[in-house]
Amino acid sequence: MIRVLGMYPNQEGAKFDWDYYLGPHCSMVQERLAGALRGLNIDEGIAGGAPGEPHPYLAVAHLVFESVEAFQGSFGPHVAEIMGDIPNFTDLTPVLQISEVKL
Repeated sequence: MIRVLGMYPNQEGAKFDWDYYLGPHCSMVQERLAGALRGLNIDEGIAGGAPGEPHPYLAVAHLVFESVEAFQGSFGPHVAEIMGDIPNFTDLTPVLQISEVKL
């Protein structure tokens, strides 16, 4: 099992439209990746690790797939559409990471 993280850095003055992100964007992602996507969770950053420390990310998307191949096979045909929708809700560039789920 793998997890793909889409992490949106917390940058002062950044635009982030939560309504669009959680609505049209996430719905589109779920539709395009249907069949391969095993789970989707979205986190909103609220604090850093120490008292008073700012959160490093505004949002983190967690997408779960059976394998890297399953992710790439479902994401590849739709990458332009999915990534092209990002300016509709933010001016940030997401940091992507693929991780193997260990626990």
